[in-house]
Amino acid sequence: MIKSIEKSAKTEDLAIAAALDELGLSRDDVTVEILERAKSGFLGFGASPAVVKVSYEVPDEVVVETPVAVAEETAASAEESATFENPAHEKVYNFVNGLLEHMGVSADLEITDKEDGGINVNLSGKGMGVVIGRRGETLDAIQHLTNYAVNHGSEKRLHVSVDAEAYRAKREEALVRLAEKMAAKAIKYKRSMALEPMNSYERHVIHAALQDYEGVSTSSIGTEPNRRVVVAYEKPQQEVSNKPKSREWA
Repeated sequence: MIKSIEKSAKTEDLAIAAALDELGLSRDDVTVEILERAKSGFLGFGASPAVVKVSYEVPDEVVVETPVAVAEETAASAEESATFENPAHEKVYNFVNGLLEHMGVSADLEITDKEDGGINVNLSGKGMGVVIGRRGETLDAIQHLTNYAVNHGSEKRLHVSVDAEAYRAKREEALVRLAEKMAAKAIKYKRSMALEPMNSYERHVIHAALQDYEGVSTSSIGTEPNRRVVVAYEKPQQEVSNKPKSREWA
């Protein structure tokens, strides 16, 4: 399920930043549509702010009241909370553990710090298929909800990555292989190849995998939830002018 909010500000970047701050999400977690571009006007007259629409995915498999309500209820219902030296670890543990209880899933949580200052949460145990969901959609929803709950009301944003049985690493490896396979086909047949619809994270993996792949360029087309990556054939540099590649990553 796709949800969205609209924000206005003096510039497009400021409007996007305001939306991300309210949602507690990163730029890779959302899709941005510019509804109105900012206008400076003439001599101060006729100026108008930029308006953007920021959309994010919340799969139907996870049904909750609201992220904040779940955070309050799961924190209150956690009879036995693990003890952590880092308060952020404890906050993440209590929310994720409580959310899994709502889903009827028992899992072991391993929480570690990331080099960039964020937090990694790895889930393991029985029933991880339910936690992961179709193509990782339920896992993405858990991650979105966790980031929202942990960052709600906080001035400093903390990014939490949630994984289960190393699913994301395995999925990323599969996506890289798929990207290279499609790039080879695009070059062989000298035509554009469209991939299946993917979420923003998976599209980012494809774009990054082919960023320096000679002979192809990538772009995203369509609207959520059917937005997909197109791998396009490009003639060798010696056959065309030295015009730089342009990619639309979103």
